[in-house]
Amino acid sequence: MNALIVTCPGCGTKNRIAESRQHQGPRCGRCGEKLDIRRQARPVELDDASLESFVGSAGLPVVLDFYSPTCGPCQSLAPLLASLAGEYLGRVIIAKIDTSRNGAGASRYGIRGVPTLVFFRHGKEIDRLVGLPDSATLRARLESVAV
Repeated sequence: MNALIVTCPGCGTKNRIAESRQHQGPRCGRCGEKLDIRRQARPVELDDASLESFVGSAGLPVVLDFYSPTCGPCQSLAPLLASLAGEYLGRVIIAKIDTSRNGAGASRYGIRGVPTLVFFRHGKEIDRLVGLPDSATLRARLESVAV
Protein backbone atom coordinates (compact mmCIF):
# COMPACT_ATOMS: atom_id res chain seq x y z
CA MET A 1 0.00 0.00 0.00
CA ASN A 2 1.41 3.37 -1.02
CA ALA A 3 1.08 6.03 1.65
CA LEU A 4 1.81 9.69 2.28
CA ILE A 5 3.38 10.79 5.56
CA VAL A 6 1.90 14.13 6.64
CA THR A 7 2.86 16.08 9.75
CA CYS A 8 -0.04 17.75 11.53
CA PRO A 9 0.46 21.53 11.78
CA GLY A 10 -1.45 21.58 15.08
CA CYS A 11 0.19 18.88 17.20
CA GLY A 12 3.18 17.75 15.12
CA THR A 13 2.04 14.13 14.86
CA LYS A 14 3.12 12.26 11.73
CA ASN A 15 0.10 10.73 10.00
CA ARG A 16 0.15 7.94 7.41
CA ILE A 17 -2.47 8.61 4.70
CA ALA A 18 -3.20 5.85 2.19
CA GLU A 19 -2.62 7.15 -1.33
CA SER A 20 -6.02 5.79 -2.37
CA ARG A 21 -7.74 7.79 0.42
CA GLN A 22 -5.94 11.13 0.06
CA HIS A 23 -9.00 12.70 -1.58
CA GLN A 24 -11.27 11.95 1.41
CA GLY A 25 -10.26 14.92 3.55
CA PRO A 26 -7.85 13.26 6.01
CA ARG A 27 -7.64 14.38 9.62
CA CYS A 28 -4.91 14.02 12.23
CA GLY A 29 -5.17 10.77 14.17
CA ARG A 30 -4.23 12.50 17.44
CA CYS A 31 -5.95 15.91 17.49
CA GLY A 32 -8.49 15.57 14.63
CA GLU A 33 -7.31 18.68 12.78
CA LYS A 34 -7.89 18.60 9.02
CA LEU A 35 -4.65 17.91 7.13
CA ASP A 36 -3.75 19.91 4.03
CA ILE A 37 -2.00 17.44 1.75
CA ARG A 38 -2.18 19.35 -1.54
CA ARG A 39 1.61 19.61 -1.84
CA GLN A 40 2.12 15.90 -1.13
CA ALA A 41 -0.83 14.62 -3.20
CA ARG A 42 0.02 12.35 -6.09
CA PRO A 43 -1.78 10.13 -8.58
CA VAL A 44 -3.21 6.93 -7.09
CA GLU A 45 -1.36 3.85 -8.42
CA LEU A 46 -3.85 1.12 -9.36
CA ASP A 47 -3.47 -2.46 -10.58
CA ASP A 48 -5.77 -4.96 -12.29
CA ALA A 49 -7.13 -6.17 -8.95
CA SER A 50 -8.07 -2.71 -7.64
CA LEU A 51 -9.04 -0.94 -10.87
CA GLU A 52 -12.74 -1.80 -11.15
CA SER A 53 -13.59 -1.40 -7.47
CA PHE A 54 -11.72 1.91 -7.17
CA VAL A 55 -13.25 3.50 -10.26
CA GLY A 56 -16.73 2.13 -9.47
CA SER A 57 -16.79 3.28 -5.86
CA ALA A 58 -15.10 6.68 -6.23
CA GLY A 59 -17.23 9.52 -4.95
CA LEU A 60 -15.49 11.95 -7.29
CA PRO A 61 -14.77 11.90 -11.03
CA VAL A 62 -11.68 9.82 -11.85
CA VAL A 63 -9.07 10.49 -14.53
CA LEU A 64 -7.18 7.27 -15.19
CA ASP A 65 -3.81 7.45 -16.93
CA PHE A 66 -2.94 4.26 -18.81
CA TYR A 67 0.85 4.45 -19.15
CA SER A 68 4.03 2.46 -19.62
CA PRO A 69 7.28 3.30 -17.82
CA THR A 70 9.23 2.89 -21.09
CA CYS A 71 7.04 5.36 -23.01
CA GLY A 72 8.63 8.78 -23.61
CA PRO A 73 5.33 10.72 -23.86
CA CYS A 74 4.11 8.96 -20.70
CA GLN A 75 7.22 10.12 -18.86
CA SER A 76 6.59 13.68 -20.10
CA LEU A 77 2.98 13.56 -18.87
CA ALA A 78 3.78 12.17 -15.40
CA PRO A 79 5.03 15.43 -13.78
CA LEU A 80 2.02 17.36 -15.08
CA LEU A 81 -0.39 14.76 -13.67
CA ALA A 82 1.49 14.79 -10.36
CA SER A 83 1.08 18.56 -10.02
CA LEU A 84 -2.57 18.40 -11.07
CA ALA A 85 -3.27 15.72 -8.44
CA GLY A 86 -2.70 18.33 -5.73
CA GLU A 87 -4.36 21.15 -7.61
CA TYR A 88 -7.57 19.16 -8.19
CA LEU A 89 -7.52 17.31 -4.84
CA GLY A 90 -11.09 16.99 -3.57
CA ARG A 91 -12.55 17.71 -7.03
CA VAL A 92 -11.10 14.99 -9.28
CA ILE A 93 -9.14 11.83 -8.46
CA ILE A 94 -6.13 11.35 -10.69
CA ALA A 95 -5.04 7.72 -10.91
CA LYS A 96 -2.68 5.71 -13.08
CA ILE A 97 -2.14 2.11 -14.14
CA ASP A 98 0.98 0.60 -15.67
CA THR A 99 -0.18 -1.26 -18.80
CA SER A 100 3.04 -3.28 -19.06
CA ARG A 101 2.26 -5.00 -15.74
CA ASN A 102 -1.54 -4.77 -15.79
CA GLY A 103 -2.69 -5.87 -19.22
CA ALA A 104 -6.19 -6.96 -18.16
CA GLY A 105 -7.20 -3.41 -17.22
CA ALA A 106 -5.87 -2.02 -20.48
CA SER A 107 -7.65 -4.74 -22.42
CA ARG A 108 -10.91 -4.16 -20.55
CA TYR A 109 -10.97 -0.51 -21.68
CA GLY A 110 -9.66 -1.12 -25.19
CA ILE A 111 -6.38 0.72 -24.68
CA ARG A 112 -4.29 0.42 -27.84
CA GLY A 113 -1.70 3.11 -27.20
CA VAL A 114 -0.22 5.02 -24.30
CA PRO A 115 -0.59 7.50 -22.84
CA THR A 116 -4.37 7.30 -22.79
CA LEU A 117 -6.40 9.26 -20.25
CA VAL A 118 -9.89 7.93 -19.54
CA PHE A 119 -12.34 10.13 -17.62
CA PHE A 120 -14.98 8.46 -15.41
CA ARG A 121 -17.98 9.75 -13.51
CA HIS A 122 -19.97 7.35 -11.28
CA GLY A 123 -17.92 4.44 -12.67
CA LYS A 124 -18.84 5.13 -16.30
CA GLU A 125 -16.49 6.40 -18.99
CA ILE A 126 -17.42 9.91 -20.11
CA ASP A 127 -14.37 11.05 -22.08
CA ARG A 128 -11.01 9.90 -23.41
CA LEU A 129 -7.76 11.57 -24.52
CA VAL A 130 -5.25 9.52 -26.51
CA GLY A 131 -1.66 10.72 -26.81
CA LEU A 132 0.20 13.48 -25.03
CA PRO A 133 -2.14 16.44 -24.41
CA ASP A 134 -0.83 19.93 -23.83
CA SER A 135 -1.39 21.47 -20.42
CA ALA A 136 -4.24 23.75 -21.53
CA THR A 137 -6.18 20.89 -23.13
CA LEU A 138 -5.78 18.69 -20.08
CA ARG A 139 -6.82 21.46 -17.69
CA ALA A 140 -9.90 22.20 -19.81
CA ARG A 141 -10.94 18.54 -19.72
CA LEU A 142 -10.34 18.38 -15.97
CA GLU A 143 -12.46 21.50 -15.43
CA SER A 144 -15.26 19.97 -17.47
CA VAL A 145 -15.46 16.91 -15.18
CA ALA A 146 -14.47 18.47 -11.83
CA VAL A 147 -17.02 18.84 -9.06
